[in-house]
Amino acid sequence: MADFYDILDIQRGATAAEIKKAYRKKAIQYHPDKNPGDDAAEENFKKAAEAYETLSDPQKKSRYDQLGHQAYTSGGAGGFGGGGGAGGFDMDDIFSQFGDIFGGGGGGGFGGFGGGGRGGQRRVKGKDLRIRVSLTLEEAANGVDKKVKVKRKKQAPGVSYKTCTTCNGSGQVTRIQNTILGRMQTAAPCNTCGGAGQILNNKPAGADAQGMIATEETVTIQIPAGVESDMRLKVSGKGNDAPGNGVSGDLLVDIEVKPHAELQREGNNLHYDLYVSVPEAVLGTSKEIQTVTGKVRIPVEAGIQSGKILRLRGKGMPNLNGYATGDLLVHVNVWTPRNLTKEQKEFFESMMTDSNFDPAPEKGDKSFFEKVKDMFS
Repeated sequence: MADFYDILDIQRGATAAEIKKAYRKKAIQYHPDKNPGDDAAEENFKKAAEAYETLSDPQKKSRYDQLGHQAYTSGGAGGFGGGGGAGGFDMDDIFSQFGDIFGGGGGGGFGGFGGGGRGGQRRVKGKDLRIRVSLTLEEAANGVDKKVKVKRKKQAPGVSYKTCTTCNGSGQVTRIQNTILGRMQTAAPCNTCGGAGQILNNKPAGADAQGMIATEETVTIQIPAGVESDMRLKVSGKGNDAPGNGVSGDLLVDIEVKPHAELQREGNNLHYDLYVSVPEAVLGTSKEIQTVTGKVRIPVEAGIQSGKILRLRGKGMPNLNGYATGDLLVHVNVWTPRNLTKEQKEFFESMMTDSNFDPAPEKGDKSFFEKVKDMFS
């Protein structure tokens, strides 16, 4: 799925007014009335509407900036309440949702639009940086702020830039080539400024050829509850600076959730192996178990069978978008003793002929010994 900023052709630091202006331009370009019968234009029109629907909402935009499409699609189609893809929008949806853009909700005409392209100098983006952050399962479950030291390049104090005279600040140069089809005009990044549109005017001591110096900065990363290993978060503007009037790159944070000593994760659910002795299984008891929010005590009913699963609702991992919380599944294992005293052995031998100790599984259940076999296989 394409990045929403790329769809609208804007930078990540764009203001609300710039986002709206960019969407108006795309809407004019791909409007069905202007492109009758053009399926590709209609699809681009829908994608632009979907991008604007997220980026124009401060709350949705903040979450998208941090998690990208990972947050947008997590928890089912349309994690932000959209259609989960451009196909989820139809024309009536778009015209009804973006009445402020289309001049009151009507689908026809372009009279309410402002024309014109995006003028000004081309803004380049600094290099993105990547780090890996390790979390405990408890931190992943509850969310946490992590302070990390990041080595990044910043514009040196006192540096100044001037407009590149080769490309006149556009960042591109035009080339005309003679081909067998005639003269062809192409645009390419300017070799003088590297596409930035600006070149160094004053280079402070210690700065590199682009006016940058290496720094170390402490960055606070807000990690939301529910993250999983291999997810990537984004801290906007904490990558390397760009020269001139460019925008800073982003800090990409790869998440690693360390294995837990007692809990195993499966999606939003957690699994816990609970071992009880034969007397505890026969007579019933209560046991203390581990959860991601601390220890809790649960009852174990008399006569419980090995393989029984106890479900603790809401004691699992939260959904990344906060829609629900998974469960903690407690797998009961009846522990069979391996070393018995003479008296203990005589006791169990006396029970061999007692019909009350004969397996009596309910219909559809596995026998006691089948469950034990499965448990140790």
